[in-house]
Amino acid sequence: MHDMDHRLLSALRDCGSDARVAAAARGLSQAGEHAALWLLAGLAGAAVDRERRGTWLRATALTAAAHLVSMGVKRVVRRPRPGGGPGAQPLVRTAGRHSFPSSHATSAAAATVAYGALSPLGARVVPPLAAAMCVSRMVVGVHYPSDVAAGAALGAVTARVGSSWMNGGRARG
Repeated sequence: MHDMDHRLLSALRDCGSDARVAAAARGLSQAGEHAALWLLAGLAGAAVDRERRGTWLRATALTAAAHLVSMGVKRVVRRPRPGGGPGAQPLVRTAGRHSFPSSHATSAAAATVAYGALSPLGARVVPPLAAAMCVSRMVVGVHYPSDVAAGAALGAVTARVGSSWMNGGRARG
């Protein structure tokens, strides 16, 4: 697993040698810092869809909760971020030095599950944007693929477990 993680990371990091790819990856990484993009999207959904404002706010809270859970797991696991050897310096700064799980991936997957359940537009737009954000974390060199996979699983499970609460106590169909 360790060897595969390093090989995949190296291949994705190589994509960052293209200036356009690097710029897009940096932008996505910055937008996802502290789950900002996903929290703003949820608040926008609450502002636009007044009829389901409470549901949108609970979905936003689930996304934030997933992010906080991932930060707690990071503090327990304490996996260092990928090494910064020659030519492998990260393309972005990070808020912390621990890598597992990826909090960007956690909040992106939680938003995908939560917002996708609320809106056909969300179901079409959020998944590819979330996937791009997850990949961006490897392109910029701050997460291993296993960090991203674990973060995405954690976010999806957190949102799914909270879906009944998100829907006001009604089970999702």
